[in-house]
Amino acid sequence: MTETTPRRPKKILVVSAHPEPRSFNAALTAFAVDHLRAAGHEVRVSDLYAMKWKATVDTGDFPDHTADRPLHVMDESERATLADRLAPDITAEQEKVRWSDAVILQFPMWWFSAPAILKGWIDRVFTAGFGYGPALPPPYSESTLAGRRALVSVTAGARETSFSDRGIHGRLADVLHPLQHGLFWFTGMAPLEPFAVFDSNSLSEERFEAAKRAYARRLDGLFTDEPVPFRTLTGGDYDHGMRLLPGVEAEGTAGLDLHVRPRG
Repeated sequence: MTETTPRRPKKILVVSAHPEPRSFNAALTAFAVDHLRAAGHEVRVSDLYAMKWKATVDTGDFPDHTADRPLHVMDESERATLADRLAPDITAEQEKVRWSDAVILQFPMWWFSAPAILKGWIDRVFTAGFGYGPALPPPYSESTLAGRRALVSVTAGARETSFSDRGIHGRLADVLHPLQHGLFWFTGMAPLEPFAVFDSNSLSEERFEAAKRAYARRLDGLFTDEPVPFRTLTGGDYDHGMRLLPGVEAEGTAGLDLHVRPRG
């Protein structure tokens, strides 16, 4: 049975990405913040549009970079991260992630992905030396950001059936795999099953209230629900080329499901 009352208050970072403060996404952000604070948690919010977040990686991110050497982003970002010489806005967001026990990403699905401003937050904040790197624990395991929970809360204008195994858009789990597996799990965070509101362009008041009730249940389980059981890189399921070993998967498993351990 899922507990609804945490044993101690937690720290939660909500990253919101929608340009309209009166949008459904903004309403979900406000609802999550209020609900979590009412439960006794500490909450910080990064409203990327309100912050006028710079979405592109460039030399300005690395104050010590000089024009006489090419910009190799991984090397430069690791050098700046380890020397504590990143642009101040990046440093501030990294501190929020370090502070947190859980990270929630709230965004509308645009062209089967997150809005560019949120992708830019990921690109700039998860630098080498912070989210990954040769001097850090291996990815897809108990890596640098281990111990944190992660939740995607996404809205989509399409019907839920279109994001199914036979739906024209593909399964939602597959569409969100780059975030769930390639960001969260890669850096060691434990991703929960995503929360999604479909057909969100024409929500009635009744459906809006139902969505908030469903979201409240997911927020209550933020630290008790079972994460997606992705396989670890170091758990013996992969060879030295990072390829899944033959026969590890359950019979009939295919596609991205190969990288999820059977539940139970």
